[in-house]
Amino acid sequence: MLVRTGGSRREFLRVGASGAVVAALGEAPATAVGAAFRAKNDRPRLALIGAGGQGSGDARSAARFGDFVAVADVDKSHAEKAKDSDRIGKGKAEAYGDYRKVLERNDVDAVIIGTPDHWHTKICIDAMNAGKDVYCEKPLTLTIDEGKKLREAVEKTKKVLQVGTQQRSDHNKVFLLAVALVRSGRIGKIKKVTAAIGGGPVGGPFSKETPPPELNWDMWLGQAPKVDYIANRCHSEFRWWYEYSGGKLTDWGAHHVDVAHWGLGKDQTGPTTIEVERAVLPVAYKDGFATVDDRFNTVNSFVVKATFADGTPIEIRDDTENGVTFQGAGGRIFVTRDRIDLDGGAVAALYKNPLPEPLLRELRHGKPMDDHFENFFACCNDRGKPASDVWSHHRALTTCHLANIAIRLGNRKLTWDPEKEVIVGDDQANGFLSRPQRAGFEIVV
Repeated sequence: MLVRTGGSRREFLRVGASGAVVAALGEAPATAVGAAFRAKNDRPRLALIGAGGQGSGDARSAARFGDFVAVADVDKSHAEKAKDSDRIGKGKAEAYGDYRKVLERNDVDAVIIGTPDHWHTKICIDAMNAGKDVYCEKPLTLTIDEGKKLREAVEKTKKVLQVGTQQRSDHNKVFLLAVALVRSGRIGKIKKVTAAIGGGPVGGPFSKETPPPELNWDMWLGQAPKVDYIANRCHSEFRWWYEYSGGKLTDWGAHHVDVAHWGLGKDQTGPTTIEVERAVLPVAYKDGFATVDDRFNTVNSFVVKATFADGTPIEIRDDTENGVTFQGAGGRIFVTRDRIDLDGGAVAALYKNPLPEPLLRELRHGKPMDDHFENFFACCNDRGKPASDVWSHHRALTTCHLANIAIRLGNRKLTWDPEKEVIVGDDQANGFLSRPQRAGFEIVV
């Protein structure tokens, strides 16, 4: 339903239900575009790589469209649980401790990757080189250089790579509506976008221990430096260590900074400057690296401004309501996962003028408003571009990575060349565009 409330000076509209938003977008709810896969003898054969909480959740969604023949995880307990799950392996899938065994199989059409972030790029590239289509959780990369390698791999192999930034296909369609309103000029020229993503935790000092017998700790570390096992380094808490992730700036930034780029039409470019207005790191840093190794080290609290060549800034911050705010000359749009709030020109426009169909088609790469996995399997079928593609995701995540680099180097202002994809005049900062990789875990396109 559409709920409308008024004020003496501003008209305000809150859209909070999927049916109303679909109606506002001018498109009936999509039928299953993945239907070509639904015949029993025509369903794709799938493998899950990384069978923890997020990976298993993704697998349960994917199981509507395909059948799992293999699961892999460096934690044997995770692999066995997914194998025996009545919604994933159903006791029939083969369980592995090494994902490479999965990629050797000729009966796997597509893989679902739910590993920690520092494994995403390598497994994606290895899978595409092995002839598999890929759905990979966000954030797709650990560094900017990894994004460039993934882009190259997709172009070389012609495989489908869908990123798990499902806000581009959220069931409420509120993000699509917000972006369509902004891109069609309904709130005028955009003055600022705010991506509010929440802060990170403080944790530690933690004890160093012997790894549990079911976990291959060396394999879990992968490309990252070899260190003693700390339980809080792995599984769900890996994201609070720069060795394996980018903290909140890539965890939630992968969602909301992506929507900000999408709304601004900046999917194929990036900011020209990064300025840190405020940042609090949980431990002392020297030359961009934490000086202790027994506690969380990603940024806790921050305000970072990324400004594009046309002067439009994206402000990434932790201290306001989680969501994305587009502030235009003629109004404001706030969008989060459960609602969209509109005021100013967007309200009248929504009632009086339908959104342009060519724009809606462009925003979805010609696909209907299907859900994220339905979109992935449709693209596996017709070889189209998925809703969250490697090119747009790389650009949005570059902004997040640059914010982290600036913070780690003492809140340094960075000048970015989005065409050459280098930091201008700063050799030390450019050194963080990639990372050393341990022998045996190198990423090769």
